[in-house]
Amino acid sequence: MLSYPNKTNTMQDPEITVGIMSRQKIDFNLWGNFRFAGTAETLSGEQSVALMDGKLNLSNGAAEASEILLVPLDAQKAEFELKEVTIGVNFHWEQQENQRFRGKLKLIIENNTITAINILPLEEYLISVISSEMSATSSLELLKAHAIISRSWLLAQIEKQDQLSEERSVYNSTFSDEKEHLKWYDREDHENFHVCADDHCQRYQGTTRSHNPNVIKAVNETAGVVLSYAGKICDARFSKCCGGISELFENCWEPVNHPYLTAVVDNPEFPAGFERDLTLEKNAVAWINGSPDAFCNTTDEAVLKQVLNDYDWSANDFYRWTVQYPQAEISDLIRRRSGIDFGEIIDLLPIERGTSGRLIQLKIVGTKRTLIVGKELEIRRWLSESHLYSSAFFVEKQDEKNGIPQKFILKGAGWGHGVGLCQIGAAVMGHKGYKYEEILQHYFKNVLLEKRY
Repeated sequence: MLSYPNKTNTMQDPEITVGIMSRQKIDFNLWGNFRFAGTAETLSGEQSVALMDGKLNLSNGAAEASEILLVPLDAQKAEFELKEVTIGVNFHWEQQENQRFRGKLKLIIENNTITAINILPLEEYLISVISSEMSATSSLELLKAHAIISRSWLLAQIEKQDQLSEERSVYNSTFSDEKEHLKWYDREDHENFHVCADDHCQRYQGTTRSHNPNVIKAVNETAGVVLSYAGKICDARFSKCCGGISELFENCWEPVNHPYLTAVVDNPEFPAGFERDLTLEKNAVAWINGSPDAFCNTTDEAVLKQVLNDYDWSANDFYRWTVQYPQAEISDLIRRRSGIDFGEIIDLLPIERGTSGRLIQLKIVGTKRTLIVGKELEIRRWLSESHLYSSAFFVEKQDEKNGIPQKFILKGAGWGHGVGLCQIGAAVMGHKGYKYEEILQHYFKNVLLEKRY
């Protein structure tokens, strides 16, 4: 079992910054009185801010500046509402909604647009994140596990950001030449705030969905608790569905090994009839083409609705899935998504797979160009209008004419990068009576629970 070591608390509840939206003009509503930082002047009601001549201009002329910080007079009751916030950016369920937030509202100019940033205590942020990621029917054990990994992930990112700043290191996540293009996506893309509000980091929707009393209980009862390994806070990752086995960190992001993020079989024992080494093509194909036992291999709607919100529920064929592309569609899709004209697509060849069967590198062979692409998210982006469920797939070609397949069928497994906690698997474990410590022990190996504040 996981245990709490004797350790002196080393920090207070930190204040974090969350990038919510970026636009040329932002409409918002202040529910309660807010003051301009550093002044006694207050503001409330309907507002809008536009970018004019390189300055932020509030619609009522209350301010013209390069940066605006609005501080609530009553932090517990006052809220601000941002209009038409885009959620699910580049995913199949992308949509806009109005969202309400507690805390401070900071408006800055970033890349010739206005960015709205929410500044608030980390624990309040977590209540919203868990409510946004999970449904009101989730078990308390699942919510506690998720609170701890979300807290751990965020604090690890802040530590990493501080380290990069101190070292003045340039973080490079793209490597391209004539033969290959390798890119990964992580929260280091953000320079002016700690994390964004969408799935790129952690799904955060303010107080819009943070009314779940079980979430509040889970966050409060685990306040300040993180996962640690060798004295450092764990970079605790999670995704919707691992597909039966979890992936290694270094196969999805920078080439750094985290010993606590291993190839976890999402089942009490390895499923019979399959080979475990999914880096081998024949084993991966058999695994993906089958339906091995796993916690996340479930069709139980009561469990699934703990993890899948209304907009996620449109996608419930996540454990094993199939996508088909006619030649004209896939060649046009890859050209638009990659910015490279491959001509007609002749083949999609697996070059390297990870421990979960996910493709780390894929060779795209076209009549005009051949290129290796990686890592997993870049592969998913190039082969879908939004994102493929995962890069754990194999390819079948049909109806060849003059050496050109007229149809490509992608058969895949899982949803997301597959590293760390599997949300659907963890929901099943909670439903089966596993305690949150057991859930964490299953997905993160040789870690400790540590109360940092």
